[in-house]
Amino acid sequence: MFTIAPKRRPVRVVVALAVGAAASLALAGCSGDDPAAMLSTKDRPSALAGVTNVHQVSQLTGPKSPNSTGRFEVAGQDLGSMFQADGKTWFVFGDTFGQRDPGMTGGGGTEWRSNTMAYTTDADPADGIHLDGYIVDEQGWAKELISSKKVDEVEMTTIPTYGFAANGAMYLDYMSVRHWGDPGEWETNYAGLAKSTDHGQTWKKLASPRWGGNSNFVQVSVTKVGDELYFWGVTHGRFGPVKLMKVAEKDVEKQSAYRYFSGTKSDGTPQWSANVADAKVVADGTVGELSVVWNDYLQRWLMTYTDGAGAGAVISDSARPWGPWSTPKTLVSSTDVPGLYAPFMLPQYTANGGRTIYFTLSKWGPYNVFWYRADLKKK
Repeated sequence: MFTIAPKRRPVRVVVALAVGAAASLALAGCSGDDPAAMLSTKDRPSALAGVTNVHQVSQLTGPKSPNSTGRFEVAGQDLGSMFQADGKTWFVFGDTFGQRDPGMTGGGGTEWRSNTMAYTTDADPADGIHLDGYIVDEQGWAKELISSKKVDEVEMTTIPTYGFAANGAMYLDYMSVRHWGDPGEWETNYAGLAKSTDHGQTWKKLASPRWGGNSNFVQVSVTKVGDELYFWGVTHGRFGPVKLMKVAEKDVEKQSAYRYFSGTKSDGTPQWSANVADAKVVADGTVGELSVVWNDYLQRWLMTYTDGAGAGAVISDSARPWGPWSTPKTLVSSTDVPGLYAPFMLPQYTANGGRTIYFTLSKWGPYNVFWYRADLKKK
C-alpha cells in the first residue's frame, strides 16, 4: 500500500508503565436532522461534486499544540473520533504516549496508554478546538479508559473506533488488537462495547454484544436516527468494504436485537436480517477509520475514510444509509499530507448551513491529531 504509513508499525514501542466563523454547535443535537429525509428510500443521484478550500486550521494534540496536551502527559496520540454527551463534545483517542524523543516519528514512546479521551464545550470550530480537559487519573495524566494486556499476539492494545450516548450512558465501540501487521493491516480478536455510567470516569467492557475479529464490524461509525442507532462497519485494517447494522437504542446491549442490512426490495425498501452472515456490502472499497454523518447542506449522508489503496482521506455521499454511495473523491491527498489517516467528522461541527465541514485528521509522522476544514461543492 504506498505511502500511507501504518497506523502504528509493529512494535518499536518503549513502554514505561507496562512492558511488552461561522459555526453553530448545538450540543443537544443537530436541529436539522430529519429521520424521514435521512431514511428516504428514494434513489437520488449524488449531490457532491467535490471539495474546495481544504486546509489545516490548527493542531489539536501534542505539547506544542494550542491545547498544550503535555500538561496531561500527552506527547503523542492519534484518531480523535467525536461524539456528544453530557453537554460536551468528546474526543476519543487511540494509543497515547506521555514522552517521546525529539524528532521521533510514528507511534511510540513511554507512558503508554491504549486509549484516552478529552472533552470540550467549544462551539466554534473555525479557529480550532479548545480542549477543556481529559479524563485523568490521580496524577492528572490522561487516563487509560479501556484496559489491554499489551502483549503482542495476545492483545496488543484496545482501540476505540467510535463513541455514542444511549439510554443515559456513554458507550465506546472498541477493537481488541492482537497484532499490528504490515502497513494498513492488523489482526483483531473481537470488537465490542465498553460502557460508562459516571460521565466517562470509569468504563466497563461488556460481555455482549461482540463481533468476531474477522467480521465486518470491527471498526464502526455510529449515528442515531430517531430511536435507532445505525452502525456502518468495516473489518480490521483498511482493505475491506462497508456493511451496515442497526439496533433500537433501548436494546443496544442485546446482541440478538441487532439487524443487518441484507438488501432492498424492488421499491427500494431496505431489508434487515437477524443473521450477521446476511449483511450486504453498502459501499465497496479499501476502507479504514470511517466516519458517517448526515449533512444538511447536501441533504445527503457523507462518508469519510482512510483509503487503504493510498489515495489518502476520501469522501463520498448517499441519499440513503445503505447507498448507493458515490465514487469517492479526494478530501486530503496523501501526496500533500504523507502519512495521514482517520478523517473523523461530527455533524454539529459545520458552518454555512453545512457547506463547510470540520474534521480531525491524524498524521503518522508527528503522531498527533490535527483540525481541518473543507467546503463542499454541490452539483
